[in-house]
Amino acid sequence: MKAYSVAAAGVALGLIGGIAGGAQAADLVLGFSMAKTGPYVSLANTNEVAVDIAVDEINAKGGVGGNKIKLVKFDTGGDPKQAALAVRQFAEDNKALAVIGPFSSGEVRVAFPAGERLGIVQMSMSSSAPGLTKGFSYAFRNTRDEKTVIDEVLATLRDKKLPMKTGAAAFATDDTVSKSIGTGVVPVLFTKYGVENKGAVDFQYNAFDLSPQVSQLAQMKPDIIGLGAPPEAAINLAKELKRQGVEARLIAGTTVADPDLPKRMAGAGNLMTIGTTFFADLNDRTKAFAKEFAKCTSAAGMTRQEPNQQDASAYDIVYLLAEAIKTASVTGDADKVAAERTGIRDALGKLKDFPALEGAISFGGDHDAIKPIYVIEAKDQHWTLLDTRKGE
Repeated sequence: MKAYSVAAAGVALGLIGGIAGGAQAADLVLGFSMAKTGPYVSLANTNEVAVDIAVDEINAKGGVGGNKIKLVKFDTGGDPKQAALAVRQFAEDNKALAVIGPFSSGEVRVAFPAGERLGIVQMSMSSSAPGLTKGFSYAFRNTRDEKTVIDEVLATLRDKKLPMKTGAAAFATDDTVSKSIGTGVVPVLFTKYGVENKGAVDFQYNAFDLSPQVSQLAQMKPDIIGLGAPPEAAINLAKELKRQGVEARLIAGTTVADPDLPKRMAGAGNLMTIGTTFFADLNDRTKAFAKEFAKCTSAAGMTRQEPNQQDASAYDIVYLLAEAIKTASVTGDADKVAAERTGIRDALGKLKDFPALEGAISFGGDHDAIKPIYVIEAKDQHWTLLDTRKGE
C-alpha cells in the first residue's frame, strides 16, 4: 500500500527543503495509533490508507526539511488500555516526535493523560465527546465536538424551516460519546432551539432488536430524534423506525458519518440529517483524494472504498504535523526529541487557517480543531449536501 499520490491535492505547502551543510537526514518518526480491529472497525479500518497516502506524498517530494517521515503503527483495537500502551511505546521505545490518534473518545480519556506525562503530542482523528482536551497542553483533536456539530445541524433545520417543534433522544449507553450526546448534548440543544423534549430511549450499541425503544418513540411522536450511536446502531434504529411507520427525522453528529450508511440502511434512512467535517463531492481537491483513496482501498481488497471524515481527518493530521515540524525546525535528532516534541506542540497551537483537505483548519484554546461543518442528509441511498457552516 505504497506510492500513493493525489496529483490534484496541491498541498506541498513548502514542506520540502534541502539539508543544511550536507548533514545526513534523520527520520521524522510519527506514531500511528490505529483502531483497525474492534468496535470502530467500520469507520477506522481505512484510516491507515489515508495516512499512508499523505506520508507517501510528503516523502515523494523530499520530506520535511529534507527529512523523510517514518511511521510506526500500533493497532489498539479501540481498547483504551491499548491506546495508553501505544503512546508509551511510541514515546519511550520508538522516540516518536508525535502521535496520529488515538481514534475514539474512550481511548482518548486514557491516552491523553499518558501522553501529557510523556510530553508528546497526540492528535485524534475521531474523538468528539465534549471537553476531552481541557487541561492538557499536548492533547489535540482534528475533530469538532458533538455539541458544536449537532448545534449546526439544528441551526440548519431551523433555517430551512424543517419540522422541529418536538424531539426525543435515542442513544447507546455503552459508548462514551453516544451516551454524552444522549444525556448531555441533545437536551441542552433542544432547550436552545425551543424544541419540546418528549423523552429519551437508550440501548446497547450492538443491540439488534430495537423494537421496544421504537415503540416508545412512536408514542412520543417527535418531529426529530437526536441520535447518539455508532453506525450499526443507527442502521438498526432507522430500519425499525421505518418498520413501525415512525416518520421522525433522525439527527446526529459525526458518530454516524459513514459514507455507505444510506446504502446500508436499504432505503430506511431518507429522514436522516447529520453533521460531518468532510464531504467527498465538495470540490476538485476532495474528489481527487476520494479517487486515489478508492484506488488504494480497492487494491487492498477493502469493502468500503469511499473516504469518510475520519479518513480525511487522519490524512490532514499528517500534513498538520508536517507543517508544525517545519515551523519548529525539527531535525529528528534523538538527543533533542523532548525539546522538538514541545516545539511541535507550540507550533500547532499557533497554526491558523491551514489549507487542509477538509477546509481551513485552526486550533482553539482547547486544542480542538476549528474547521467547517457540512450538514448532509440521506436521499435516495446517498448523502447530499444540505448546508455548509462555519461552526465557530
